[in-house]
Amino acid sequence: MPIFKYSVKNKQGENIKGKVEAVSKAQAVSTLMGRDLFVIDVVAIGQQAGVLNNLTSKKVKFEDLVNFTRQLATMINAGLPLATALSILEEQGKTEMSKLTGNILKDVEGGLSFSASLAKYKENFSRIYVQLVKAGEIGGVLDEVLDRLAITMEKEKDFRAKTKGAMVYPAIIVLAMVAVAVVMMVAVIPKLTSMYQDFGADLPTATKILMGISSFFVNSWWAILIVVVGVFFALRAWKKTPVGEKSLDTFFLKMPILGVMKQKIVLTDFTRTLSLLLGAGVSLLEALDIVASAIDSAVYRGELKEINKQVEKGVTLSDAIAHYENFPSILYQMIAVGEETGKMDEILGKISEYFEKESEYAIKNLTTAIEPMIMILLGLGVGFIVIAIIMPIYSLTSQF
Repeated sequence: MPIFKYSVKNKQGENIKGKVEAVSKAQAVSTLMGRDLFVIDVVAIGQQAGVLNNLTSKKVKFEDLVNFTRQLATMINAGLPLATALSILEEQGKTEMSKLTGNILKDVEGGLSFSASLAKYKENFSRIYVQLVKAGEIGGVLDEVLDRLAITMEKEKDFRAKTKGAMVYPAIIVLAMVAVAVVMMVAVIPKLTSMYQDFGADLPTATKILMGISSFFVNSWWAILIVVVGVFFALRAWKKTPVGEKSLDTFFLKMPILGVMKQKIVLTDFTRTLSLLLGAGVSLLEALDIVASAIDSAVYRGELKEINKQVEKGVTLSDAIAHYENFPSILYQMIAVGEETGKMDEILGKISEYFEKESEYAIKNLTTAIEPMIMILLGLGVGFIVIAIIMPIYSLTSQF
């Protein structure tokens, strides 16, 4: 379908430029006039099939989705029609986000609801996002829903940034250790080995072990590479199976410090998302079903599905959650308060803030625990290498 570049004026006399897809120039003009715009110029710029757009569309960055949601919420709150707001965002957005917004705009102008259009792009808009927008459309409160969604996504963006930032230092140290170890094994130790062999020295056990490891690295690096890559892809494939995903998830949740951190992060996502869905008017059963399918934990997904079945039979959410040890007592106690007061969404919002703080503390504890462990391992490794290298030197000097 042809794409037309247009120049128009709105009711306030402001000049607006953009692009619109239409069968003909006349239809493009008619579409623009339908948005209460005064058409100045419309020019055809090329053709691109809508289906091809969908096939070639890439997943946009989470940061771009956050900005899209915030800007759209602001414009809808200001009273702009949805189509006009999307048109402005299409013109202002980055490349991939602009393409995605343009596709959504075409759907909306073609008579499709906003939520139905978003549902077509599952790789970018989650089921939670779509259901919230749908609830906002049905209740006539799309502006409020988008505003709450934008706030939630901004919190998630900040939390992700904090999590990544906390793990930068340990990651750099580990990478540096690996790099130093590889250089020592491949470049330094072989030279010392040839020197010791020339002198015919009687080498201590530590030196022989180090030389054996170095020789293995130099001569069989390709085998190491194959094993590492093979194990990586094997674990990756196993993780995609239901059994593998649940097994790995269970393993991580039972780890001393990492397990606590993962639990707090999952509970933060669970309470924040459930609060958002209930606040938008989604029923408890539907909200639990949505959260259960979207949560990033196989163990919690399975338990939430069982909880949903119990709630469907008439059991309260607090009583259903109380039977699972992966949900702390403070959670079902606070949910019970929400059920009694009828303010479930507000209570869940406060609990999510509590778990978010706990998650930050857990991340700090992890980084605090990792640093001395890295230093100990580094010290042991360096100490072993130094002893293995220096002992033969002392042995050689004593022979002269």
